[in-house]
Amino acid sequence: MITLQQDADGFVRMNRHYPASVRIRIAFNDGTTGEFSGQTLNNAYDAALAEFRAKNGLDAKGFNRAPAKRTNSGNRVDFVPVHPGMGE
Repeated sequence: MITLQQDADGFVRMNRHYPASVRIRIAFNDGTTGEFSGQTLNNAYDAALAEFRAKNGLDAKGFNRAPAKRTNSGNRVDFVPVHPGMGE
């Protein structure tokens, strides 16, 4: 069992996928806790990553196809938004 704590902005720190079968407990700001599968959090991570890439003009693999003016080494997501009852 992995336990994560929701921060004040409604996010949990998650910088990688978890195994789909692992159970993850999240302690929310309102004092409640929820238990989710690794697959549920992986789906939330993938959605947050897709949103990040769309906002920054990156393609599905995370590459910027514009002419090279600068490099963006921060092509990843470290925080994922969560809420009680997600994935139900």
